[in-house]
Amino acid sequence: MKKTVIFDMDGVVVNTEPIGYGANQKLYKALGITVPDEVYSTFIGNSDKNIIQKLKSLYTIDMTHEELLEEKYKYYFEAFDNAADLDLLPGVKDLIIDLHRNGMKLLLASSASKRKIEAVFTRFGLHSYFDAKISGEDFEFSKPHPDIFLEAVQQSGFAKEECVIIEDSTNGIKAAKAAGVYCIGYKSEHSMGQDTSLADLVITDFKQLDYKKLRNL
Repeated sequence: MKKTVIFDMDGVVVNTEPIGYGANQKLYKALGITVPDEVYSTFIGNSDKNIIQKLKSLYTIDMTHEELLEEKYKYYFEAFDNAADLDLLPGVKDLIIDLHRNGMKLLLASSASKRKIEAVFTRFGLHSYFDAKISGEDFEFSKPHPDIFLEAVQQSGFAKEECVIIEDSTNGIKAAKAAGVYCIGYKSEHSMGQDTSLADLVITDFKQLDYKKLRNL
């Protein structure tokens, strides 16, 4: 019986990928570099810290890691704060409420920074539903390394066999499987070519899930 659901955030709870993509393109233009989409897609599911490391290894950028990270955040939050049409993904809040009401423990394990997580949770009133929010900025390695999910399992207080992870990215699903946790792959029109084939179950709509189905996986 499953007792904990661990959610990724970007692409699962909220679709901030277009915001991030647009903000990053502005950043790259300001830096005078071109990042092809096939390279950009490999960044999805990575922490900002690790993305900066990859950018610095691939391109000549005359900024420190810390300066580049702050510049990245500047462009991102300008886009986030002005995105009037940003909303949660269809059906996900109904699922979160259903799981919470039935006593399922909910955790967030996102590669996003703490400030991005706080911005999303405050904007959409999600704080009261989750027992813990874990950020990828606290880990040396990003997904597909399993560290963030191993920490989420530990914080849940349950065995990994009693947990389920909902992910949308190739890197995130690989991390979930490396952690030995049952993984649901969420495939949507916003998935940007992400591969969900390694997931134990693939859904295209959150209406396909509810408390009873998740409990009995």
